[in-house]
Amino acid sequence: METKNVWSKYTAAELKKVDGFASEYIDFLNNGKTERECVDTIVNMIEGAGYIELQKAIKSGKKLKAGDRIYAVNMNKSVVMFHIGKKLFNDGLNILGAHIDSPRLDVKQNPLYEDSELAYLDTHYYGGVKKYQWVTIPLSLHGVIVKKDGSTVEINIGDDEDDPVFFISDLLIHLSAEQLEKKASKVIEGEALDIIVGNKPLVLNSTSTGTRAQKDAGENKDRVKNNVLKILKDKYDVEEEDFLSAELEVVPAGKAREAGFDRSMILAYGQDDRVCAFPTVKAMLDIKTVDRTACALLVDKEEIGSVGATGMRSKFFENSLAEVMELAGAYSDLNLRRCLTSSCMLSSDVSAGFDPSYASSFDKKNSAFLGHGIVFNKFTGSRGKSGSNDSNAEYIAHIRDIYEKDKVSFQTCELGKVDLGGGGTIAYILALYGMNVIDAGVAVLNMHAPYEATSKADVYESFRGYVSFLKHANI
Repeated sequence: METKNVWSKYTAAELKKVDGFASEYIDFLNNGKTERECVDTIVNMIEGAGYIELQKAIKSGKKLKAGDRIYAVNMNKSVVMFHIGKKLFNDGLNILGAHIDSPRLDVKQNPLYEDSELAYLDTHYYGGVKKYQWVTIPLSLHGVIVKKDGSTVEINIGDDEDDPVFFISDLLIHLSAEQLEKKASKVIEGEALDIIVGNKPLVLNSTSTGTRAQKDAGENKDRVKNNVLKILKDKYDVEEEDFLSAELEVVPAGKAREAGFDRSMILAYGQDDRVCAFPTVKAMLDIKTVDRTACALLVDKEEIGSVGATGMRSKFFENSLAEVMELAGAYSDLNLRRCLTSSCMLSSDVSAGFDPSYASSFDKKNSAFLGHGIVFNKFTGSRGKSGSNDSNAEYIAHIRDIYEKDKVSFQTCELGKVDLGGGGTIAYILALYGMNVIDAGVAVLNMHAPYEATSKADVYESFRGYVSFLKHANI
């Protein structure tokens, strides 16, 4: 069975829709390089469309009815959205679930140091990365610094044209004979992924303001580090100790861009999995009325196992659903269990796009191709399906029927050859409730690299597929 390139099916009007959707998506990527930034952007989008914050609804005693839209935010890093349907909660939900965290470098709690008159921030990489891909490229710094008094300083340095950028150095080719003999996993060690943030020493002369200790520091040791600290104090009013309660992420600097002479692709950081998160949100905003309550989950920590208070393994989703059911006059523990068990879910996550340059790593007839539509993975996991959610045939047949009626272009795939592939999503966690779950998302080239590539057509078909699912899934 062969799938077709979907570009050929579009009319001129549809091509404009594809480009318009891609333009909105590019803006989303540029505004959301971290989970916190994604949450802020999403909340602004959905509140403008009439979504009400859950805690406000609880405090006001609002009674939910069909057509109401409500959302909840968890620690500024994950979001759940509900569009109340006509049917009872016991009939289940139609759920879209994506993650908004991406591989990156995290700044450590005691990060700032000086070595040989260069100032560094010490980092710890987050998620699965090829470490050698992160050296010598422009990097930006995003996140928050929370001071002891509870005030929050937002940091966003490196993505405006007038901003400085940061970088990680690499050994020059002239001296790299020994380095080039190492395995790719060892060419750059994790402890070598420290970003260079300064080279200018602090100089305090007799007319400068400052304490004697500050002058001594400027005249003696760690002068470059102290100059960085002075800049941070002057511009952000933070001290070195404030790094202890900071969440700072190092990500590639620069904007998402159209790629190719034909502008058919998007090259950007963080498309795993924001390329599915954006169509998920847009699908929730597109639907006007639904029979079964529609739900979207945008969660954190998937790249490190969905752990922690903001990951899918937390009780955030379950607790939020219980509160929503209570406001709708439908909550009991048994009703909650019945609702979850009767639900259908698309785990909105990416898959590996077939790459002819590395064809030996793929089973071509079971691979996803850029430009061939939304991708279904019956299972992920690794090798002998270890750690996977393996969707049942009846559910897949139901989704096929829906998509064929709505003329949504789709394809199926596995993540590489049997003994090479490996990876996970949030699918297996939701499947623990007994609901039907399958992975459905966008094919990606360069997955987990600083810049990943996707097809505009696939992004648009995913949006169409998510809308079709929210409206019609019912098994």
